Amino acid sequence: MVPEVSHEKRIIMLIVDTLMDSSLQAALKHGKAPAFKFLIEKGHYFSNVISPFPTMSVNVDSTLLTGVNSDKHKIPGLVWYSQKEKRIINYGSHVRELFKLGLKQSMEDIFFNFNHEHLSKKQQTIHEFLKDKGIQTASINTLLYRGSNVTQIKVPFLLSLLTGINKELVAYSPDLFTYGTFRRLNPLKKNTYFWQRYGFNDQFTVNELRYLIDQNRLPPLTIAYFPNLDQSVHKNGRRDIKGIEQVDKELQKILNQYSSWDEALLKNIWVITGDNGQAWVGKNRKEALIDLRDLLKSYRIVKLRKGVTHQDQIVLCVNERMAFIYSLDGQRFQLNEIAGILKKDKRIDIIALKDKKIVTVTSGIHTGQLTFHPQGEYIDNYGQSWYLEGNEKILDISIDNKKIDYGDYPDALTRLYSSFFSHDGEYIVVSAKPGYEFIGEGSPKHVGGASHGGLHKEDSLVSMIIIGTDSVPKYLRIVDIKEWLLTLVQS
Repeated sequence: MVPEVSHEKRIIMLIVDTLMDSSLQAALKHGKAPAFKFLIEKGHYFSNVISPFPTMSVNVDSTLLTGVNSDKHKIPGLVWYSQKEKRIINYGSHVRELFKLGLKQSMEDIFFNFNHEHLSKKQQTIHEFLKDKGIQTASINTLLYRGSNVTQIKVPFLLSLLTGINKELVAYSPDLFTYGTFRRLNPLKKNTYFWQRYGFNDQFTVNELRYLIDQNRLPPLTIAYFPNLDQSVHKNGRRDIKGIEQVDKELQKILNQYSSWDEALLKNIWVITGDNGQAWVGKNRKEALIDLRDLLKSYRIVKLRKGVTHQDQIVLCVNERMAFIYSLDGQRFQLNEIAGILKKDKRIDIIALKDKKIVTVTSGIHTGQLTFHPQGEYIDNYGQSWYLEGNEKILDISIDNKKIDYGDYPDALTRLYSSFFSHDGEYIVVSAKPGYEFIGEGSPKHVGGASHGGLHKEDSLVSMIIIGTDSVPKYLRIVDIKEWLLTLVQS
């Protein structure tokens, strides 16, 4: 093990989108990940860190930076319906959907509203909290970055021209802030062109981080985001080696910035973590894709281009392997009817509704129902108490002497329950079995690859490597990382 951290050490946290054990182990087995191998051997490796639900990056990053679930930070998922604004909000599911919803509005939601309007102002991000303590932080290419410094973000000319979004946006950022070509620290214009996603790529992230290291400007905490692996796993599946190999090459560049890899570890605490996993999706297109428009064709469904009209009855907000299904008239019987239709489909393993503070879960796989709410006689692995009644197999829960043990759906009760208090409205939450993916109008499709969003452990468990300290989060959950990081920074 690397010697225990000194107070002078900086913390570098690398969020690698979709870093999970199945692909990492496959790459290690074939000798394709020497940097990961080195880091794992020098530190602590965990393969079962639990992501919040829905298992989408925007929700995960919001939980990571605020230390609370979506019931408090108020980012429900990648795609959701705002009852207040009477519109669908989409942070970037697929360009088809963004075009139909309106590019200007979509760009404003992605590049401004997500951080500054939709994320609850009642919850401090780790950047805001540490700024109040007089401690500097850095955010490199992360989706969620909200800090306390007034900052100008410059939208690329072509993007502004095509979408109509303002050329400059006023944002609130950490002390050191990188956001693709919109805002960079390194004067070199590398990996920033529109075909390189305007800098939202691993190479740009690494260039920025290496620049801070080279200039000796690393603050006490740096959080950097690596987005590329996500798309590789989507395409190639859960045991994708190519994506891990490419991430490893970028990690090598960072470690090579020091005189030796050992020196890199001696000078810093390193935390490398995934955000969400991905579940496999079958190769048979007709079978693998659950088209909610077809299942619910007896209802008038909101069309993306038209927006909500007085004739519409339901809204579909698909987050790959999960979905929110909203009743526009707020009538609960309609949601019960919809749940009854969905129960006939054996590809859907979780169908949940809320009535006041009670959540009822049914399934296309199991009979009966399970009702639950907080504060009861049963205690789970995380010290949370619950009232439970019904068929526990629906959530793969086992109970022994009032103790709850989770199976295929890690921390299922808290994660599912929080999704019903993440935003206003009357809606159903559905999650698909591994092998399947929901689609709506313009949804992305990952047939023969992998996808996420669901409650299942394949979507939910990510890998984490900690090097430079024997300290670990209280529980192996994304929601517990902020509190743990604060103890490291302030120690």
